[in-house]
Amino acid sequence: MFTFNQDTKTKDLGGGVTRKVLSYSPNLMACELTFEKGSVGALHSHPHEQIGYVISGSFEVKEEGQEKRVLSAGDTYYIAPNVKHGVVALEKSILLDVFTPMRKDFVE
Repeated sequence: MFTFNQDTKTKDLGGGVTRKVLSYSPNLMACELTFEKGSVGALHSHPHEQIGYVISGSFEVKEEGQEKRVLSAGDTYYIAPNVKHGVVALEKSILLDVFTPMRKDFVE
């Protein structure tokens, strides 16, 4: 599967956050999220493993049971299944999230 960013539909999630679903299979999915400064990815959990990569900007990241951390361009994080987590964009920022298995709720 080849996915060209310029041809990928952007979904407005509200509150200054947008998402593009990039390439995926039943076992793996990549998504690009764009956050305006101050936008919030609310605390939530899901049964998927997740790795995030900060493409640009910076985020305050909160993971259940951990201290808040500030991540900047080039930094990554891992979230285990069913662990509550969320982010706040400290500036206009772009994040690449990778999930396993894929997020069916993102394509239905």
